[in-house]
Order: sequence, then structure tokens, then C-alpha cells
Amino acid sequence: MNWYLKVLKQYADFNGRARRQEYWMFVLFNIIFSIAAGALDAALGTWGAIGGLYGLAMLIPGLAVGVRRLHDTGKSGWMLLIAFIPVIGLIWLLVLLATDSTSGSNPYGPNPKNQ
Repeated sequence: MNWYLKVLKQYADFNGRARRQEYWMFVLFNIIFSIAAGALDAALGTWGAIGGLYGLAMLIPGLAVGVRRLHDTGKSGWMLLIAFIPVIGLIWLLVLLATDSTSGSNPYGPNPKNQ
């Protein structure tokens, strides 16, 4: 949960680097909260309003942590756009997001594993 809150504290910070664990824990909690919002929508009959608002609120932090994760692998944040290439783009982006960080400093800052 601390990783999720860390991402929310860096709401729109597209600078720096994010560890693999930070990114994937954010994704995990985001999925859990999205399922809970969907269940709440179904129980209250709000036609997806709660889930939609949650998704909209998480758009910027999700993009920011994705960019920082790509920075950690030494890639530009613009590589997120590769997801628009059907099938191959999503697979390649998943590989990049799962790749270990570059050792030492890179143009985006020091390695967060060493801090």
C-alpha cells in the first residue's frame, strides 16, 4: 500500500525514476480498487460512474509512474506511445515495464534501488 500512496504523492511528477516494485504494486492496487469500484457500481446501480471517476482520477498518476518506470530502464517516457501499435506494441511495452533498471545513474537520475 505504501507504493500506491507514494505514486499518489508524486501525482503528476514525470521526472526521475520508478522501481519495478513501485510500478507493479501500483498496478496491483489499481486493479483491486477498480474491481471494488465496479462491484460498488453494480451494487448501487450507478452505471459505472464510480469506476469511471476512479479511472479518470488515476489517469495522470498512472501515466506519471509509467513514464518514471521507462526512465528507470533508460528509455524515454514517449515510449508509452508504442502501446498504440496493435499487439506488438503492447507486448514490447510490457517487456520494457518488466525489465530491470539500468545500473547506476542514467540521464533521468540516480538508481532508486541504491537509495
